[in-house]
Amino acid sequence: MRIWRLALTRRWLGYLGLAVLFAVICVALSLWQVARTNEARAGNQLVDQNFNGTPRPLTEILPSLRSYDASDEWQQVSMSGSYLAADQLLVRNRPLDGNPGFEVLVPLKLQDGSVFIVDRGWVPTGNDQDAPDSVPKPPAGQVEVIARVKAGEPTLPGRSAGTGQVATIHLPTVAKLVGDPTYTGAYGLMVTETPATATRPREYPEPQLDEGLHVSYAIQWVLFGVMAFLGLAYAIRQEYRIRNADDPEERERADERERRKAAKPRPDSEIEDELLDAR
Repeated sequence: MRIWRLALTRRWLGYLGLAVLFAVICVALSLWQVARTNEARAGNQLVDQNFNGTPRPLTEILPSLRSYDASDEWQQVSMSGSYLAADQLLVRNRPLDGNPGFEVLVPLKLQDGSVFIVDRGWVPTGNDQDAPDSVPKPPAGQVEVIARVKAGEPTLPGRSAGTGQVATIHLPTVAKLVGDPTYTGAYGLMVTETPATATRPREYPEPQLDEGLHVSYAIQWVLFGVMAFLGLAYAIRQEYRIRNADDPEERERADERERRKAAKPRPDSEIEDELLDAR
């Protein structure tokens, strides 16, 4: 029997169909990983563009209190007003560089009477209590603020916070505590404030841009698809050799393979195993 005749039997054609199906799935998963890579690159480009972009007026980016567009994340906005220091809030469970701490939220009352929540930065947990040892105060009076836009956060079931603290930056909850008309679509990570204070909470670092391992995964899925056909071809060849073991031509080819195998240098590990077994 010729090898191609064996490959065209119903059983092996069925296996071929399974290999084709598996390869199609692998290609689809590979294309999905490529799409994930493109999404990550576009996201990184947007972050870099907004993070280092020119500040724009707050009302230009957030025309209403509930406005927010994901494409504006990290966009720098400028505004002026006065801090409502008495309504300052601490956000619990905010680690930075492996250290526990809090984020400091201070409402900024704008000239039109609305309130924008400014995250002035991070402070560490105190040495002797579950609260900061001290929190730098915001400047009094009129202040010019530049901040980076961030979306509000959801609530976390079962997460509680003490007086003057919140579990997450859930802006509707913060708005209820402030009482005045408050932006609930987004808040801002402070970049600068003028006049500046002698000390301020620590500014959060620039986000790390990473495309992930999607390209590697895409290549791996393609290789898995190719391996399905290689494995099928190997299995057909092995069955062909077994079925034709008594054929003179096949015996000659088998002898040639054995001679080539015997002519290859033996690996050191095999020699060491034989020496150990001989002891």
